[in-house]
Amino acid sequence: MLLALDTSTRAAGVALYDGAQLLAEMTWVSRDYHTAELAPVIQQVFRQTGVRMAALQALGVALGPGSFTGLRIGLSVAKGISLARHVPLVGVPTFDILAAAQPVQNLPLLTILQAGRGRLAVGTYEIHENEWRAVGSFQVMEIETLSHSIQKPTLICGELNEAQRHLLARKRKNVILASPAGSLRRPGYLAELAWKRWQSGQVDNPAALAPLYLHIGEPIPT
Repeated sequence: MLLALDTSTRAAGVALYDGAQLLAEMTWVSRDYHTAELAPVIQQVFRQTGVRMAALQALGVALGPGSFTGLRIGLSVAKGISLARHVPLVGVPTFDILAAAQPVQNLPLLTILQAGRGRLAVGTYEIHENEWRAVGSFQVMEIETLSHSIQKPTLICGELNEAQRHLLARKRKNVILASPAGSLRRPGYLAELAWKRWQSGQVDNPAALAPLYLHIGEPIPT
């Protein structure tokens, strides 16, 4: 049994996964109250599924990029459970979660997160061995800069407000925009990614695992 936690941004989520079924999944928009909200949601997921905490075998946690407060809370809770329960912990980049939900196509994919001050954090992905792989460094930019940079058919998903969606939608020939539902960062995909990495032995040291914070105006290394 694997518990997945994502508090990278205001879009937060928790999922419970057993390797064959997604037993529970909850997403919500937090108003920067991750501290008060996360623990009750975790308790609710276990209570509603009838799964006991003792059945937990691993944890997956979103690493960012994202907000300082959100990531700190999610990682602290994940590390605490991992150390207390002696279960392995797997960190997954937040952009990987967005990419995992998109259909495999022979086109570039841009994943988007809100970076504050009207800016966007943008990750680039390409298909490699039938799955999305990150390319280069994440960048933080204005929506106008992003729009001007798209010169060929490109898939785009992630956190976009109405005005940003409207601006990108003008480039009909080159922008293939995922719907709001298709852009939701689902913790179920985090759970699947973390389960796969755990099963292949790719686990992290809870004491050393560090989040990727957004640094406005600077490239964020992968």
